Amino acid sequence: MGSSAKKKKDKKKDFHKPKLKVGKARPKPANFTDTSFKSKAIVLKQQSITTSAPSASSQFSHHLSLLASRTDSQRRDSLSYLTTAIATRPTNAPFEQPVSVLLPKILPLTLDISNGVRAQLLTLLRALPPTDVEDHVGQVLLWLRAGISHLAAEIRSSTMDMLLWAVDCVGDALVSCAGGWVKILKALILMQGWPMDSSPQAWSSIKTTTFGKPGSDGKALAKSLSTMASFVEAGLHEHRQEQEQSTGWGWPLNHVEQHMISRRSNCFAYLNLFGPPPDEESQMLEDRVDRQRVFAKRFQKPIELGLKAAKQEGGDVGRASARLQKAIKDGMKDFDGLDGQ
Repeated sequence: MGSSAKKKKDKKKDFHKPKLKVGKARPKPANFTDTSFKSKAIVLKQQSITTSAPSASSQFSHHLSLLASRTDSQRRDSLSYLTTAIATRPTNAPFEQPVSVLLPKILPLTLDISNGVRAQLLTLLRALPPTDVEDHVGQVLLWLRAGISHLAAEIRSSTMDMLLWAVDCVGDALVSCAGGWVKILKALILMQGWPMDSSPQAWSSIKTTTFGKPGSDGKALAKSLSTMASFVEAGLHEHRQEQEQSTGWGWPLNHVEQHMISRRSNCFAYLNLFGPPPDEESQMLEDRVDRQRVFAKRFQKPIELGLKAAKQEGGDVGRASARLQKAIKDGMKDFDGLDGQ
């Protein structure tokens, strides 16, 4: 009997609520740990604390690798860091990474789905020196064509801004590189919805679908026509360097410019000594007369037919069409014609 009574008493202790008395502290639990001690140092294992910050080169490479991040904000912030690092570097100081490494990382962002990333990419491209971009204009051409022919209208619009940058930065190299003149013009014409065939049958079904677009579509058409005008000016107009060569230095320095060292890094690339046989669209047209000949043969008639209908719209589209028509007229005024070629 005594044993069972003791067991019952012990079980009741678990459910017994102690009575608190005034002036006395609450009783401490059985698993209480005293933390009133003081220590001069706390030791943390597997911790590396260094006073030296990462170098600028390592940070540049780190942000360059973050351009492949899945987060839009991360890609935009990395582009912003790269832009600041390039724009604030000392004069004549080399890049942390060469342009040959930088461009293959940033150019794929031409087709990025985020508007902020594409806008920051354009800011970064404008910070690059034109002399460094000129040697890699073939890579720029590849992504320009991909952006012009993209299905998303926002990406096509951003590519127009990128094409304007390329024309202002390396316009002569862009229209002279392999396929630069023919492929860009063809992509711009197809972007407007204009057929390459100048027959009346091909244009009869195009007039009702290409023109007369209200709202944002009309602004996009005006922007693309204005960009095409800038590209045509870069390819057909005579630049200052060509005017100096055509004028000559006079006796006794006649034709001396023909014997000077070329300013191009690969001045014999047009011979295509070690590459595959090029087709008509991949030819290098370094001479302005060659670009005029190809333009008159393949592109002048379709563009003039498209401008004839676009000028009737008026507004921004009409003004952009008039600018493109003037660029073609000024660029082809000294062309002798296909019969003389």
